[in-house]
Amino acid sequence: MLGNKKVVCVIPARLGSTRFPRKMLALLKGKPLVQWAYEGALECTVFDEVVVAVDSEELMDAIHDFGGKAILTAASCQSGTERLVELATTHALDGDIWVNWQGDEPFVSPSVIDDLLQSCSSSDEEVWTLKHRIGTAEEIQSPHVVKVVCDREGKALYFSRSCIPHGASEVFKHVGIYAYTKEALRKISTLSPSPLEQLERLEQLRFLYHGMQIRVHETSEEIFGIDTKEELLVAEQIPIC
Repeated sequence: MLGNKKVVCVIPARLGSTRFPRKMLALLKGKPLVQWAYEGALECTVFDEVVVAVDSEELMDAIHDFGGKAILTAASCQSGTERLVELATTHALDGDIWVNWQGDEPFVSPSVIDDLLQSCSSSDEEVWTLKHRIGTAEEIQSPHVVKVVCDREGKALYFSRSCIPHGASEVFKHVGIYAYTKEALRKISTLSPSPLEQLERLEQLRFLYHGMQIRVHETSEEIFGIDTKEELLVAEQIPIC
């Protein structure tokens, strides 16, 4: 619970990844990748419920094998957020605050979740996410690292794969973990894709395009997501506490 609000964590996971097929079942230190995310989420005491939203019976069975809870969602879902939307609009799961924790991010700590949820119980905001200060020129120039700029209240102005703002000495990357209110998910279910979203291939631009506000908190922790087999090899060398 967060105040009097029920907090649920949904871990979207699919076998049909294009860059790394069957990634969720790839072994990291002897355990499926998705199991690391699930067990990490269980360590966060703020969560009242943790569920993996899957795209196949095979993946659901694999999660049940290690004692996890999974719900089958439509294979046609194009993003993790769409899997949360499906669970919220079909009432397969209920909560006041919904956290979207990607199944390919095994190193998220409870303190990162605290950073994410710090204003959820005391504001009328509807979507929250995180940013982290970029430390290398390589990340600043990489289109695989999404950047974010915010207004003076910490609300997102824009996200881009390009360097924003131009010429700045301090640049922040977007950390792709979200929290939503139940009402925000219902609103998102009615929104059509936007031209900016399609150009940048960033679903959060749909929210901004249609007037939703995204509160961006800063985290000092580095989050390492696994998108490729090469990154999985790197992850093998990272200690997991």
